Amino acid sequence: MIVHHPAAPGRPHRLDVLIAAGGLSTGVLLWVLGLHGGPPLFGLPSSVTLLALTVMAAAELLRRTAPLAALTLAVPALALDVCTGTLIATVLMFTDVVYAAVLYGPPAAARRIPVHSVLVTVLATAATAAAWPDPQVVLIGIGLALITVAPAWTGVIIRGHRDAAQNARLRAEQTALLAEMDRTQAVAGERARMARELHDLVANHLSAIAIHATAAQTIDDASATRAALAVIRENSVQGLAEMRRLIGLLRDPKATACEEPAATPTLDGLEALVEQARANGVASNLRFVLDDDRKPADQGGERPPAPVELAAYRIVQESLTNALKHAAPGTVRVRVADGPDGALTVTVRSPYGERSGPRAPGSGAGLVGMRERIALLGGEFEAGPEGGPDGRVWLVRAALPAAGEEEQR
Repeated sequence: MIVHHPAAPGRPHRLDVLIAAGGLSTGVLLWVLGLHGGPPLFGLPSSVTLLALTVMAAAELLRRTAPLAALTLAVPALALDVCTGTLIATVLMFTDVVYAAVLYGPPAAARRIPVHSVLVTVLATAATAAAWPDPQVVLIGIGLALITVAPAWTGVIIRGHRDAAQNARLRAEQTALLAEMDRTQAVAGERARMARELHDLVANHLSAIAIHATAAQTIDDASATRAALAVIRENSVQGLAEMRRLIGLLRDPKATACEEPAATPTLDGLEALVEQARANGVASNLRFVLDDDRKPADQGGERPPAPVELAAYRIVQESLTNALKHAAPGTVRVRVADGPDGALTVTVRSPYGERSGPRAPGSGAGLVGMRERIALLGGEFEAGPEGGPDGRVWLVRAALPAAGEEEQR
């Protein structure tokens, strides 16, 4: 028997129409040729078997669209056919209706019909044996099983394979969807990481260039102009070097790693970072102080993991860049200290006052990048104005755990 998808509700499937028409025409031909099971019972005319044949053909039209209704029509039609001579075409169509009721019917019907077919076969065989004690009763039982039990359990097997195939297809679609979601998230995460790295590598140098270029334009002093141009050149060269390193990593990370390893910034470079900020902040009357209160290694101090150290370095770098662009004249104080449970705390305080505008344009991506870095490591971050002993200050505070979430995984 062939399995096809159900047709639209209320309209017989084209194959069902062909089955019904073929069964009806075959049954009429057998009746005309006199090829039926035996004489009619209970005095019924033999032509009544054509009525049973027609009803069974009508049931075949409903085998997909209304399988239970088709079975309801087929049972009395089979009984009438048995009493009026039994056409083999009617019996074969009945077996197909039973099969279709299990295959296309609701799940509850698919569970009950096979069990009921076994019970009906056993009871009918037992009743026939009681009324007619003859060895041929065994053949009758086998015949009943062939037209009820066999198609019902065949439908169960086919339905099981069909449901398993549908479930496998659904799981495959879900797996593909999850894989696409993972790929999208991975791409988005990598783009965000690249954006943070690009911003952290270049923003500091470009901000210094913009500030000193402005100073060179406004100060009518040859020595001050030369100093500003020197700072501009130094930051330009460093910025280009950082850009080349980043572009090299994006194009061919293996080749770049072999030819020119990209050193990961560490906390050992904070002094140089602050010294660079001192040079860049002279024109803005900014002073920079670094307080490194971490316990030295010879006194039992432990070096933080590389991701934590990199995040701390980038936070200080971005905070100094923001101070160069926005801070009022005064002292910018950077403090790095050991926290509880081996954590690392970074605090940057810069003068905060009313200004007409930043010394260099910015997009606000720095704070976003710092928050993202801390969130990836499972730490705490805050940034905003705060009252201090010398007036209002802009405070950046980060607490980084000894081991970030990525390492804990």
